[in-house]
Amino acid sequence: MRVSWNILRSLIDTGSLSPQEVASILTSTGLEVEQVEALEPVKGMLQGVVVGHVLECTKHPDADRLSICQVDIGEGSPSRIICGAPNVAAGQKVLVATVGATLCTTDGTCINIKKAKIRGVESHGMICAEDELGLGQGHDGILVLDPAAVVGTPAAEQLQLKSDTVLEVGLTPNRSDALGHVGVARDLAAAQLCRTGKAMTLHLPDVTGFKVDPSVDPVKVTVEASAAAPRYAGLTLTEVQVGPSPQWLQDALKSLGLKPINNVVDVTNYVQHELGQPLHAFDADRLAGGHVVVRMARAGEPFTTLDGKERKLAAEDLVIADAEAPACLAGIFGGAVSGVSETTTRLFLESACFDATTIRRSARRHGLNTDASFRFERGVDPGTTVYALKRAALLLQETAGARIASEIIDIHPSPRPWKQVQLSFARLDSICGITIPPDEVVTILTALDCRIVERGPTQLLVEVPPYRVDVTREVDLAEEILRIHGFDRVPVPERLMVTPVLRPESSLEGFQQRLSLHLSARGFREVMTPSLVNGERTVRLGAATLAELVQLRNPLSTELDVLRPTMLFGLLQSAAHNIARQQRDLRLFERGRTYRVVNGATVEEERTALLLTGAQWKEIWRIPQRRSTAADVKAEIELLQQRIGAKASVFAMGTHSLLNEVLTLQHGKTVLATLGTVPSKVLKAFEIDQPAFYAELSDIAWAQVLAERPVKYQEVSKFPAVRRDLSLLLDKNVEHARLEQLAFGAERKLLRAVDLFDVYEGDKLPAGKKSYALSFTLQDPEGTLTDATVEKAMARIQHALEREAGAEVRS
Repeated sequence: MRVSWNILRSLIDTGSLSPQEVASILTSTGLEVEQVEALEPVKGMLQGVVVGHVLECTKHPDADRLSICQVDIGEGSPSRIICGAPNVAAGQKVLVATVGATLCTTDGTCINIKKAKIRGVESHGMICAEDELGLGQGHDGILVLDPAAVVGTPAAEQLQLKSDTVLEVGLTPNRSDALGHVGVARDLAAAQLCRTGKAMTLHLPDVTGFKVDPSVDPVKVTVEASAAAPRYAGLTLTEVQVGPSPQWLQDALKSLGLKPINNVVDVTNYVQHELGQPLHAFDADRLAGGHVVVRMARAGEPFTTLDGKERKLAAEDLVIADAEAPACLAGIFGGAVSGVSETTTRLFLESACFDATTIRRSARRHGLNTDASFRFERGVDPGTTVYALKRAALLLQETAGARIASEIIDIHPSPRPWKQVQLSFARLDSICGITIPPDEVVTILTALDCRIVERGPTQLLVEVPPYRVDVTREVDLAEEILRIHGFDRVPVPERLMVTPVLRPESSLEGFQQRLSLHLSARGFREVMTPSLVNGERTVRLGAATLAELVQLRNPLSTELDVLRPTMLFGLLQSAAHNIARQQRDLRLFERGRTYRVVNGATVEEERTALLLTGAQWKEIWRIPQRRSTAADVKAEIELLQQRIGAKASVFAMGTHSLLNEVLTLQHGKTVLATLGTVPSKVLKAFEIDQPAFYAELSDIAWAQVLAERPVKYQEVSKFPAVRRDLSLLLDKNVEHARLEQLAFGAERKLLRAVDLFDVYEGDKLPAGKKSYALSFTLQDPEGTLTDATVEKAMARIQHALEREAGAEVRS
């Protein structure tokens, strides 16, 4: 939320505090200020530019188009300034950039004003045109001011330029009370009172001038859905003149990131951000029957919103209707028929407290997210409803000449009671970890508008205002007290006594921790992506069928409406983000969960996913550069397999709806990992223009393998290993895993490893054939191998490969 420094200071006296200091205080209270931004209508605010009076104006002796001016700028003696404008003349009041000033023009160019000599005559400043001041595009001549302008007045003051500072506050969802400047000011006052002992008075806008000049035809109100609209208020205004807002109001809205529209809409937006209470204005003459009915919609009832779209309403939608049809989707969006236009002269102004759940569900159902719905979904203060109405009515009197033509209609059948919460001082100290004096506790709670009903030696009975919808328990009160006291004022002990928690390596958490460390050591970077993905794209790309997707009932966005059935899309999104910023060589991994509906039940699985794309390693002069391939992602899984000790696991050809050249790593019948190449159509969907390779691991399956693995210790052999190589001619469908399995089956005692170090497929081989070069490592822990023993072992291996795999040994 954007907080205007100017609006905040109109509500509370900040004294000598700077915006940066206030940002620090608010952050310490839990209202985290993410950014402090200075807003200036003109860059530099025309520092060094003042009002001048041209006393004399004579032609330059050596230039026909230049004039020599004597200008009084309020410094005693006049300044001589050379001016080339055709409209400069004696007696004018002008804006003068003095020596040392910097002007920033509308095109972004900055000019430093220096003393200069022009055609032999010194010039001490510059008389400015509109574009040179950054005020517009005019350059036909200098800007001539009203003759009443006072010499020496700073240009910003003369032109009524007002700067502002915006504090960008990152609100947590529970702090609906801080969705207006008043709520932020309340926290600031409480924090300063606690820290300095000095009260900062909160100056709410004065509404004592609210007086009714009754009309004969005020709009009538009927509330049929009181559960969805626990408080509804409104009044009628006449003689409204719709037009542009005054400059102060436009400037305020711009600082809040809003575009000024007209004085009526601008006032409702301003009050909403000032007080946190959304308002809505109807053209009263367009309300059929002069009647407002707050009711639930009829199923399938058509309604055209202000954006021109016709929507079909549901029976669960709350609407503000006239005698014939809906005029507004309550708390969310206005209707096209009853909207305020340039011809509007009568208004019905609405201020209400709507049920948060009703508004939230309707907003999600129709895919509408507005400033008003954002506030209503989180809960607004029912106590501000009428006050905000009076505030807006007085502003409309000021800015639109409106006449308050009716008394306020306030329908509030069941006022929300103040919640009572018991607070134990001992429990408070236990939660906070420090002792906060009871008097300070009372001061803080009172500053936060809480009432102390009973105070005893060990506890308090506190009443919490209705607008604090998030404060319902003792622990909530403790949080309020501690954040105002200041989290930063809680001392950090020199030593923290923490009970160690042992996590067996064979547990799921132990495996995941070990896996993360392994991948980080291998040069992978961990990413975190949303578990929500786009359902339409997920089905289109073949990740799952519509029936297999776990869909959200009320998604925040149509782009994020299902839980991910695969980790691939998140990693591709992250890769695309990096590639678009020239980071093309990526090794990424992510831990998370996937979700899928299987036989009517939702299956949730712990997964770790890897993605490789771009160069295999960072470019180094002594190492040849090459791109990552599918073999690299397989090599990463093999390294993990070795580290975990899952030697009984084997690779096999597989299929996957999102991958090509698929391999699966299996331990018995359990699939530990699936890996392959990401197809070009999937890469194109994420705007990735380079090959990518992917692997997805089942964390639980790996943890089970780790738990089942027997712990063995063996002495390091004192005797050397022997290597023998075979070059084999094979059918193309024979896999390396099959050859490895046959070799170990033929020689169980001496064979230690089988590695593939060369592959050849080409026109020099018979059709359907390929050549593999394998190395076999043999070792005897009890003695040195003899040539005869090695030859016998290799003969057994060769025979098994020839008999079972149809291999031919190439010489």
